[in-house]
Amino acid sequence: MERRNPSVDFTGLTMKTITRKENHISPYIFDDSAELTLSATQITTPDFIIGDMGSDNADVHENVTPPDNWQGNRYTFDGTTWAEVEGWVDPKLAEIARLEEEIAELRGV
Repeated sequence: MERRNPSVDFTGLTMKTITRKENHISPYIFDDSAELTLSATQITTPDFIIGDMGSDNADVHENVTPPDNWQGNRYTFDGTTWAEVEGWVDPKLAEIARLEEEIAELRGV
């Protein structure tokens, strides 16, 4: 699985998450059965290659249950505990706000 739909119910599911070593942010989760192949500079997933993450800068954690409202980059995971990233803003809401500002500028408001 790629980045997950926030409406998916993760209750009781065990997943894999990839986290960045520098800050433990979890940008991806996958079914536990998904085969991930790490090299130093990239991670190969069943559907795509993550070119900016590899064993040099990322960790894979298996058998984890993500928060019900997990979204890529919304949470950190330190191997035990999930925590919401302070100041995280839903990218869809941020884009809506940006577009509303642009519309207001175009209308001369």
